[in-house]
This record gives sequence, C-alpha cells and structure tokens, in this order.
Amino acid sequence: MPVWRLRDFHDDDLDQAIQLWDQNRQSDLPQPVFPLSEVVSAARNGQPAVVALVAEQVVGLAVARVDGERAWIVLIALSGSWRNRGLGSALIADIERRLRGSGVRRISAVLAPGATGAAALENSGYHQVGGLVFHEKVQHLGAGDMGLLAELGGRILPRGLWEDLVGMREAKETIEKRIVLPLAEPDVADRYGVTPPKAVILFGPPGTGKTSFAKAVASRLGWPFVELFPSRLASDGAGGLAASLRDAFSDLAELESVLLFIDEVEEIAAARSGVAVDPGHGVTNELLKLIPAFRDHTDRLLICATNSLRTLDPAFLRPGRFDYIIPVGPPDPVAREAIWRRYLGPAADAVDLGALVQASEMFTPADIEFAARKGAQRAFEREVTYRSGQPVGTDDFLAAVDDTRPTLTDQALASFHEDIEHYQRI
Repeated sequence: MPVWRLRDFHDDDLDQAIQLWDQNRQSDLPQPVFPLSEVVSAARNGQPAVVALVAEQVVGLAVARVDGERAWIVLIALSGSWRNRGLGSALIADIERRLRGSGVRRISAVLAPGATGAAALENSGYHQVGGLVFHEKVQHLGAGDMGLLAELGGRILPRGLWEDLVGMREAKETIEKRIVLPLAEPDVADRYGVTPPKAVILFGPPGTGKTSFAKAVASRLGWPFVELFPSRLASDGAGGLAASLRDAFSDLAELESVLLFIDEVEEIAAARSGVAVDPGHGVTNELLKLIPAFRDHTDRLLICATNSLRTLDPAFLRPGRFDYIIPVGPPDPVAREAIWRRYLGPAADAVDLGALVQASEMFTPADIEFAARKGAQRAFEREVTYRSGQPVGTDDFLAAVDDTRPTLTDQALASFHEDIEHYQRI
C-alpha cells in the first residue's frame, strides 16, 4: 500500500502548495511553464486538482485545466524526498480519472525537458510530440492589475524613452549592461551564470538624470513604473511611516511585474541615530526588512536614487541588498552637445554649439533643457514685439545660459567624486 493519501485540493492547502511550488522553482530542475497565478486560479475555481498527503503534509500536487474535450496538465509538483517513488504517476492517474468524468478525450502537458513530472508522464503512457515550437508573449500588466496600478500612482510608460536618452554615454552603457540586458534576456543571462539584478542605487548631483534613467529602464523592459514618494507616506495612524511603507510594498506584491523607483531615498533610509525612539529609526528598519522580501520575486526591480550616499544608513549599502551602486554624473562636453542638439531641434544647425557647450560647463541636462527653452522664449518675445523676422540665434541661448543658475557646484562635484571612490559598486 502506498504511504501517501490522495484527495481533492482544498483552499486550506494553498500555503503548503505554494511552499511546494517554491521548492520546485528554487531547485536546479527546469522551471514550470505555467505561472503560479494560473495554477492557483485553476485549483481554486473547480478545475481538477489533486494533492498527495503524508501525515497531513502536502508532498505532491497535480492541477489540470479543462477546455472542451481537451485538458492541459498545468502543474506536477513533488517534494524533493518523494521524487522517483511513483508519486507523480499516482497523481497523474488520479487527475486522468477526474478528467474522464468530464468528457475529456485528449490530455496534454507542456513541460521543459527534465522538469518535474516528465518521467511520470512518460511512465503513464504520454508521448512527446516533436517538431513543435512553444511561442509565448507576456503582457506585463493584466486587466486586473490596471486598477491597482492606478491606485499606486503607477503607469505604463511609452516605448522609446531609452532611445531618447542622449549624452550620458558612460552611465547609459553601464546601466544597459548591468541592469537592462540581464533583465531583458534572462535566458542568455542564466546560460552564462549571470543573475539579473533586483535592486540598484543610482547616485549623483541633482538634475543629472537619475529619474530619467529609471523611467527609461521601465520603458525598455515594458514593465509598469511606480514611483514611491517618501514625502507622501502617511505619518499618522497605527505604525506611522513604517506601516505606510509596509502597506505600499504589500500592494506592489500583487503586480505581476513592476519597476519601483524611490527618489531621495535618504528620506527613509538615513543613517540611524542609535536612539530607539528616533522616528526615523523605525522606517529605516522597516525598509531594510522589506528589500530582501522584494528581491525574492521575479520580474521586480527596485531603483533607489540619492544625491549623497554618505547620508544613507551603512546597513543600507551593504552587498546583498543592492546589486549595484552606479554613479550618474554631470554631462561631459560630448554629452552636453548631444543634449543641446536634442532641445534645440532644428535651431541646432544655426547656432554655435561649441560656444553653448563651453558656456554650460556646470550645467546638468535639466539646466540645459531650461536654458534652451528660455533662449527660444527670448527670441519669440522679440519677434512678437518688433516683428523683425530675426531668427533665434547663438546670442539668445548664451543670454539664457548667463541667466540660468547652474545646479552643479564645485563642492557638489567634489562630494560626488568622493562617493564614487568610497561607494561605487559596478
């Protein structure tokens, strides 16, 4: 007599079933084809689902989905100590019995070679069908996620933001190689033993484009973009800021994929004073606890941005929480020329770009954008006043540069280079 007992799946089995799924997902075996959300939905909505119990412990699970006269086996999961002992074949036989009662004539399964259940299917008389290619397109936001995304203040960003980033070549290449490509091509990354990042920090002076890079990464991946504003977290109510932060991360866990961006993260991760009653102590502790849990999920990326790493709590910067700490510095002359060209548009060919690049040495991309708009506005106002027909020219933009206070200072640059020396991790 077998030592296990088979019965229908009950809602009370859900926690153990998820643990069993995680065991299979974290093993060296090929990953299941159908996502956990589909499996759970089928099991909880009356589709054939069987669990194997040993002393009330779930050690096996099989779930199918019926579609007319065809059924798909969407999951076979076994506890590691119960593989190769006939349990998989027993689960399949029980699923087949239930499917026959539903009028099913053809039963199919899609598994990666060597995945859990492959041997059991072969032993149960299933035959591999060659010459087929499995095609899949993932929509990162399901219909049920739209309302939640709106509640979180998130959105799907338009395509092309990555290509729109001009200048900043060094930072862009680093972010593409370290962040974008491993996430965009996970199969290639896995083949070469590269683990896609789950959390990164971008640091640099204000206005250098950290937020633009975060949005561009979300655009490139096609993931929902959610920005968490520390200043908007509720400080009242039970638990205060820490509870509000925990609730926000809990809501995010319901999305299939997400890029979470926290700007000015020092507001909730500042160096702790060591005094337990310090109000900042609890929220920093909470964030330190939330990051590892966030990292446990696939299709998640946390990008934090700060103007000064030295203000962050040391525990926040330790390896294990953040994969990379990447500088995003001010634009060099080549980058400044590219940024001027972007914001000048057709006027770029009619002005002395070299003069503008030299005059804007301490400008960030945001400063250049402002000066370009201000120069164009100056020429526009002259035209509507005098109707001279004089086009916008170099002098208009140089005057705008002179009238624009640069964001960068010698002190800010010195601090930035010190942060690179002490904290950069790429």
